[in-house]
Amino acid sequence: MKIKTANAITSTLLCILAATFVTGCEKKDAGGAAAAPSLEDTKAIAEQGFIYGLPIVMNYAVMNEYAVDKSNPQFKAPFNQIKNEPRVFTYEDTAIVTPNSDTPYSFVWLDLRAEPIVLSVPSVEKKRYYSVMLCDGNVYNYGYIGSRATGSEPGDYLVVGPDWKGETPPGIKKVFYSTTPFALTGYRTQLFNPADMPNVIKVQSGYKVQPLSAFLKQPAPPPAPKIDFLPATTAGIKDNFFQYLDAALQFIPPDPQSQDIRAKLASIGVGPGKTFDFKDLSEAHKAAVLVGMKEGDDKIDKFLSGGIKDINGWKIGSFMGDRAFYNGNWLMRAAAAKGGIYGNDAVEATYPLTRVDAKGETLDGSKHNYTITFPAGQLPPVNAFWSVTMYDGKSQFLIKNPINRYLINSPMMSQMKKNPDGSLTLYVQKNSPGKTQEPNWLPAPNDTIYLVMRLYWPKETPPSVLPAGSGTWQPPAVVQAS
Repeated sequence: MKIKTANAITSTLLCILAATFVTGCEKKDAGGAAAAPSLEDTKAIAEQGFIYGLPIVMNYAVMNEYAVDKSNPQFKAPFNQIKNEPRVFTYEDTAIVTPNSDTPYSFVWLDLRAEPIVLSVPSVEKKRYYSVMLCDGNVYNYGYIGSRATGSEPGDYLVVGPDWKGETPPGIKKVFYSTTPFALTGYRTQLFNPADMPNVIKVQSGYKVQPLSAFLKQPAPPPAPKIDFLPATTAGIKDNFFQYLDAALQFIPPDPQSQDIRAKLASIGVGPGKTFDFKDLSEAHKAAVLVGMKEGDDKIDKFLSGGIKDINGWKIGSFMGDRAFYNGNWLMRAAAAKGGIYGNDAVEATYPLTRVDAKGETLDGSKHNYTITFPAGQLPPVNAFWSVTMYDGKSQFLIKNPINRYLINSPMMSQMKKNPDGSLTLYVQKNSPGKTQEPNWLPAPNDTIYLVMRLYWPKETPPSVLPAGSGTWQPPAVVQAS
């Protein structure tokens, strides 16, 4: 899943922030206070800070919308309370861009400050894929529960914060270590068809979340202090980036990998240890910040366009993982967040992405109809299921369409029609291809197109999409039909 960042962040950001940043007073070096870095250094720090901070800021904004601000229409539930969504996402869901519409979600934002939290899962039929992704405030996927990772049997798992030190309690199958005190847990439960929803709801009802003390039937420790979080929204990222980052870093314990960039951010008034407020930067320094942010965003876009393999016009790579996976590669982490925050590790799900056709031309439903043809015997090789989802090319949201179809996936195969040679053709266009071909129709916007293929639990033996971008299976190109 992916949080809303706006593809045109460079131009929009500059327009909106210019007015904000040029106000404010000149920084005075009085009373022995530290002076801001030079303009050149400020620009460089803003660039590096934008790259380092983008995933953290995006996550902080979603946390506010989902778990803090009860008046927000995207609010799910308070901390440590699970919210089951007995539906799939539609065009009306706009907090997270490029949302998965394959699997109904369940969410819980964990507050691990007072004590660890126990996540319990039920027995799930083996044919039904499910996964529980653990993602912390650094946007590290620090663990998985589910079909691939732990199997279909019931179990109790412990999630602990960065300050916890203790032995594994009896009855706990595994301990997962979050690098931050606040962390998102995202559940994906496979839906076979609309009539299958009651069965999904039954599985969701078996997901339990409770403090360790309740699990052990012991007295609870004192509650953690209440926090007045700086209000934040995903829409506000564009014009409040460093203010949000300043707030979010209070809840991101420093580590050796981030020590250098965090010291630099503190030198321009961002994060713990700062010597003055960011708003007190001079007008010239604020202008330098704008330039640095733009250059950082350009680097992220360049990485997204060229940092992964191009296979028949589809971009395929492995961007998501834990702290060891990133190993301080902030550019890769930022690209992962902008391309699709809260995405899975490649072994859990691999995501070929495209905005272009076989000729390299931008996909545009207002100009062309397209087809995607899987040769006979060459459907995506997965242990769970696969899908191709349609998004508006500008907003990366699902699109409203006359048949309420946002994707085509493998559970729909029985309704789709194959070609005489056994191949399968998907029709990607804004208007119906006709009743005969409509089961294979993926409705497109009357504008630019963004397509995402999701391969859940990809097979690791040939043919396989793994290693991501270098596997023996390749997605077929999108071809202009008219």
